[in-house]
Amino acid sequence: MTNASLPFNASQQQLALLRLVNWGLKIGLILFATDLFGLTTPPVTLSYVLIFEACYVGFSYRFHRLSMNNNGLLFLTLLLDTLFWATWLYFTGGATNAFVSLLLLPIAISAITLPRWAPWCLTIVSTIFYTLMIVDITEQNSGSVMDHDMSQMPMAANHVMPASHSMDMGSHYLGMWFNFVISALVLTVTVGFIAKRIRQKNAELRYLREAQLRQEKILALGTASAQMAHQLATPLATLRLLTDELVDTHHDAEQMELISEMQQALNRCEVTLADLRLATESIREHKLTEQRVDKLVATLTEQISLLMPEAQLNIAIAPQVESCIVMTDMSLLPALMALIQNGIQASEDNQHQTRVDINIGLSQPNQLSMTIRDYGVGIATHLLQTLGSNMVKSPKGMGIAVLLSHTSFERLGGKLYLKPHSECGTEAIVTLPLSVQKTS
Repeated sequence: MTNASLPFNASQQQLALLRLVNWGLKIGLILFATDLFGLTTPPVTLSYVLIFEACYVGFSYRFHRLSMNNNGLLFLTLLLDTLFWATWLYFTGGATNAFVSLLLLPIAISAITLPRWAPWCLTIVSTIFYTLMIVDITEQNSGSVMDHDMSQMPMAANHVMPASHSMDMGSHYLGMWFNFVISALVLTVTVGFIAKRIRQKNAELRYLREAQLRQEKILALGTASAQMAHQLATPLATLRLLTDELVDTHHDAEQMELISEMQQALNRCEVTLADLRLATESIREHKLTEQRVDKLVATLTEQISLLMPEAQLNIAIAPQVESCIVMTDMSLLPALMALIQNGIQASEDNQHQTRVDINIGLSQPNQLSMTIRDYGVGIATHLLQTLGSNMVKSPKGMGIAVLLSHTSFERLGGKLYLKPHSECGTEAIVTLPLSVQKTS
């Protein structure tokens, strides 16, 4: 059982205990408080109903976990609670029972724990039962008044049949019905609205808590990366001196080709280290710069060509977004390059070609959308839910690059979504807010 299910499990257990208390209340009122509260002496039929209800209460307490995260089953149990309460009320006085307001209890519980349709359904069911009880008690009173008037007719033949008492009781019962309906509607609307707001606040707090934990992980990774980058500066400088000496001392063509490859790798390391320093300063000082989308794409293409010359990029950019402006910092470009590099690697592993498609357009009038699609085998469904928000162990790594990219986009007001493509591979959808538009 997860920690998230513990509060819900506790509420289900409390609900089962509440059913036991309600059943004990019914028994206690019948045995000891019938005259005190003016209840009607129940028939023997109610005893069988209470025995059946006792079995239901015991079953619901023993297997209360079955209704965890199952709205349909929880609604069914609350519907049964309403039926049992309506049956007990009918046999102990009906609408005149002082405890008729307890029919509102399942409505209140459903308004807090279930979707909006559930309390409305229980409100309709409870109103129907209460209406039937009102009609039944009204007919009984009308019949008793009629019998009383007929018995008085031989004694006073010219006496007009009194009906004021019957009319007063009918108005009273009608007022009771309106009071019940209004109370049920207030519970359904007000409590349901408050419960919805509370759930929204809890969801926001949960999201903020997860974001804070993610930021703490990023801070730890950033601290370690800064320390390692500082330690790499000296070895890179030493390797640069050694390669320069090799160029001066070796003139063999094959060796010179190997030395050239070494120099390219060193150049890439030095450029990356310099970009890391610039990005660190930019993030620390909260420097944001305006950049046109077409310029951003051109810079991204140039960097990919330099660092990954084997990549086959198919870039399609909508004409209406070329002149749009996005707010960027030094972390945006590495975040996009990390996603593209993952896509290149996935395509190469699956189809032995470094093909990646990039589509740039508008997802909303003020939101830029970049879709990076690879041709790999795809990402497992259970990893799609957590990849980007947590470090996930996989045969290819721990998802740190995606986690860092997701954090960079969030800091710029954007989002990262991962979803499988209908044919093959995975789509990484990046959304970024647009600042202003400039005409070219």
